[in-house]
Amino acid sequence: MRISFVMVAALAIIWSWLPTASFAQQSNSASSANPLPQAEASPDDIEGGKMFATTCGFCHQDGGRHAGRGPKLSKSERSDEYIIERIKKGKTGAMPAYGSVFTDGQIIAILAYIRGLDD
Repeated sequence: MRISFVMVAALAIIWSWLPTASFAQQSNSASSANPLPQAEASPDDIEGGKMFATTCGFCHQDGGRHAGRGPKLSKSERSDEYIIERIKKGKTGAMPAYGSVFTDGQIIAILAYIRGLDD
């Protein structure tokens, strides 16, 4: 099954909301007496285009639309799973691994950005 850009973007938004939602549901007597301010997700929390530009853009030229040190990503025929794994694990001698740098939600946002590219 191929995941559409809209589905990936929706998952990224939901993913970014989950930690806030689970934190908001946790309460105990100490926190109800002196509540902590709740963190709110903003559209800039997980912005695939910004993350791509600052991390990937050096090698994937013109926002991934042209090959540079790395391949062109626009209209890639690689599966979503392949791209996610490549971002997480990298490629020895060619691309660093970002699995410990980005959260799963951020990687999904980068994938959504890549899928939204047009030439």
